[in-house]
Amino acid sequence: MPLTTRVDAAVADIASAGGIVRSTTLLAAGHSQRVLDAAIAGGLLRRVRRVWLAGPTADPHRVAAARAGVLLSCVTEARRLGLWVMDDEARAHVAAPRHRGHVVVAPGTVVHWARPVVPRGRDDLSDPIENVLALVASCCPFEHALAVWESAVRKQLVDPLTLRRLPFTGAAREVRAHLSPVSDSGLETLFLVRSRRWGVSVVPQVWIAGHDVDFLVGDRLVVQIDGGTHVGAQRTSDIEHDARLTLMGYHVIRISYDHVINRWQQVQGVILQALAQGLHQIRA
Repeated sequence: MPLTTRVDAAVADIASAGGIVRSTTLLAAGHSQRVLDAAIAGGLLRRVRRVWLAGPTADPHRVAAARAGVLLSCVTEARRLGLWVMDDEARAHVAAPRHRGHVVVAPGTVVHWARPVVPRGRDDLSDPIENVLALVASCCPFEHALAVWESAVRKQLVDPLTLRRLPFTGAAREVRAHLSPVSDSGLETLFLVRSRRWGVSVVPQVWIAGHDVDFLVGDRLVVQIDGGTHVGAQRTSDIEHDARLTLMGYHVIRISYDHVINRWQQVQGVILQALAQGLHQIRA
């Protein structure tokens, strides 16, 4: 087989493996040192910290992790996986192997040294999802951590039964105890956690008048959380549904992402006023 063909095959294998792979892994897969050297000489691959080879499609975050000898984890990896993460967390979070005495990372990077719940593979540059969740639980406020965990369950990146069997401790064990599959978004998770302080029944995802409502507070107060999709036809449908709810004797309060994240005290005040007036109760 021509050398150029073998070089192309090695580059393709690296691309399919995420763009960056240990050179020893490539050698074990049957790619010769001569092929790898030719790919490097031709600018198709580059060495990262001697033991890694990166192709042109390599994720810069994974390359940086390989260079520092760490793994992407906690909220950084959660965000890369598309999980619900607070927008204001801009710092990079990585996990360092416990045998490493020191790592050199970019200024501001948060390095986690905790023992992993699930063993890490030698070729891993991203922490297994279970370790990511454990670090999120220890690093973030409870309600934010719970939102990330429930997001992972919704995306089927982890199975709740598997989580129950793992030896979580501390904050992760507490988050696991409150894990619920009913919230449709991180905003709903935050709302449900905060509403527990009100001393009234708050039930998520209740079917009323042909649609699920986000929350039914007591018997008659409906709270709907509008995300970015509540525009156009969706907004028209929401208005029509609100009208049907009103005719059936329900009171509807609609809130947004900004209300939950930035103006919670204002929103809570409105809802508590409604509770004080008995709008959540069936009138005699």
